[in-house]
Amino acid sequence: MVPIVNRVAGLQAEMTAWRRHLHAHPELGFEEHGTSAFVADKLRGFGVDEVHTGMAGTGVVGVLRAGSGRRSIALRADIDALPIHEHTGLAWASTHPGRMHACGHDGHTAMLLGAARYLAETRNFDGTVHLVFQPAEEVGGCDSGGARMLAEGLFERFPSEAVYGLHNHPTPVGSFGVRPGPALASNDDFVLTLRGKGGHAARPHLGRDPLAAGCQLVAALQNLVARELDPLDSAVVSVTRFHCGGEALNVIAGSAEIAGTIRTLRPETRATLERRLREIASGIEAATGVTVEVDYRRGYPPLHNHAAEASKVAAVAAEIVGDGNVDPATPPLMAAEDFAFMLERKPGAYVLMGIGGADEGKFVHTPIYDFNDEALPIGASYWVRLVERSLPRSG
Repeated sequence: MVPIVNRVAGLQAEMTAWRRHLHAHPELGFEEHGTSAFVADKLRGFGVDEVHTGMAGTGVVGVLRAGSGRRSIALRADIDALPIHEHTGLAWASTHPGRMHACGHDGHTAMLLGAARYLAETRNFDGTVHLVFQPAEEVGGCDSGGARMLAEGLFERFPSEAVYGLHNHPTPVGSFGVRPGPALASNDDFVLTLRGKGGHAARPHLGRDPLAAGCQLVAALQNLVARELDPLDSAVVSVTRFHCGGEALNVIAGSAEIAGTIRTLRPETRATLERRLREIASGIEAATGVTVEVDYRRGYPPLHNHAAEASKVAAVAAEIVGDGNVDPATPPLMAAEDFAFMLERKPGAYVLMGIGGADEGKFVHTPIYDFNDEALPIGASYWVRLVERSLPRSG
C-alpha cells in the first residue's frame, strides 16, 4: 500500500475545516450561492489559473495548467445539499433548518479543493485540469445541474478528453469500488391520474370507480419486472403513492392518483418499461371506463463507466489503498446520479470511495448522516494521483 500523499495528509485539518463549514451552511440545488463563493475564493487563493463562476447559475470551474501538453481531463464534485432536517447534534450541524448535507457533497467538495491546492502548488503534471464544482445534483430530473452545465457548453468551453467523478459509500474507510459498464441506474418517475365517476358506495354500478381501476393498475405494474423482464436484467418498478377518497366510507371517489419510480441499468430496458406502462394504462382505460392520464418524467440516464477509464481509476486507487482494498467489479447500484449525463458525452468513470458508517446506520439521505473526515486525505490523494497518472510529465 502506497502511503497517502504526504502534502495532502498535511492538509487534513484545513480540509476538515472547509468540510465542516460547508456542512454547517448547506444550500439546495441552484441556490448554492454561498458555497459557490466559498469554492471560488479558495481556488483563487490557491493560485488556480482561471476561476469561472455562474455556470448553471451557481457552478464553478477552475482551470489548472502545467507544462506544454495539450491533453486535458475534468474532475467533478457536486456541491448541493438536501431538504432534510438534521438530527446529528454535531457542533458543525446545519444552521439552516430543513436543509442538510445528507449525501456527503460537502466532503466531495472539500476533497477536490484539497487536490486543487496540492496541484496548484506542485504542477506535477503536463496539460490542463478542469475542476468542475457542479450544483444541483439532487434535483433528480433532466434539468439538473449537470445537464445544465452541459447545455451551457461545459465541454466546449473546457475541452476534456475524459471526465471523472467520485461518491462516498458506506464501505470501510480506505476501500474503493468501480466497475466497467452499467454502474448506477436511471431514475424515471411517473404520476398516473385516474378519472372516473364518483357516487354512493351502495350503488357502485352507477359510477366508474377509480380506486378499483387503480388496484388493477398497481397489480399489473408489479408484474412488469417479475414477469416481463429477463431475471438477469436488473430493474425496479415501485409504486410509492396511491391517493383516493376522503373521510366518508360510503362515497366512491371520482378520481385517484398513483405515482412511483422506475429504475433500470440499460437504455433498452428503460424504453421497454416506459412503453409497457403506457400500454397498461390504456388497457385499464378500456377495461374499466376510467381514464388514465400518464405523466412520465424522465430523470437521469443509466450511468455507464467506460472500460479503459474504469480500469485506470482502479489502478490509481490501488496506488493509494492497495490492490486488496479496490474492487474493480463492484456490483451496480439502483441509485441514480446526474454524472451519467457527462459520461454520455465523454469517456470517464465514477468511483465509490468508502467512508464507513454502515455499522452505525449512517447512510446517505438520512438525518443522522455525516461525512467521515478521516477519508478526506484518501479522496484528495486519489484525485492528485489520477491527474498525475493521466497527464504525466515527460522525463
